[in-house]
Amino acid sequence: MPALLLRFPPQAMSDNLSEASRLFHRVGGAATFDALVRAFYDGVMDDPDLAPMYPSEDIEGAIWRLSHFLQQYFGGPTTYSEQRGHPRLRMRHAAFAINPHAKERWLVHMRAAVTTLNLAPMDESELSNYLESAALSMVNTFEA
Repeated sequence: MPALLLRFPPQAMSDNLSEASRLFHRVGGAATFDALVRAFYDGVMDDPDLAPMYPSEDIEGAIWRLSHFLQQYFGGPTTYSEQRGHPRLRMRHAAFAINPHAKERWLVHMRAAVTTLNLAPMDESELSNYLESAALSMVNTFEA
């Protein structure tokens, strides 16, 4: 497992970066991440392989958690950690059998959602690189 890819950057590290270098601010802040995550879940909820992993009665909660996680990760407010603590991504996803097929299905929807944002190429690349790495690190089984 690429443990370094899972590290959640402490806010102090983020505070040392210039405002211009924070993806959160460059792409439009919370509204952009909210749009990304809503577009992502629009695809996921229609996906027969992924939808069962996301209870429809908590979809707004899932949207909030992913959006705020990504906002904080990319230099935005620390709301996620203040309300939920450290992300512990692998632990929080351990209850789900995430195989390479599920990872690829997740990425299909996330890539489509990223495309809807019409980001500058460098920003899209930075966001996409992280999402690809994070998805790979969530794989916890090779069983179908």
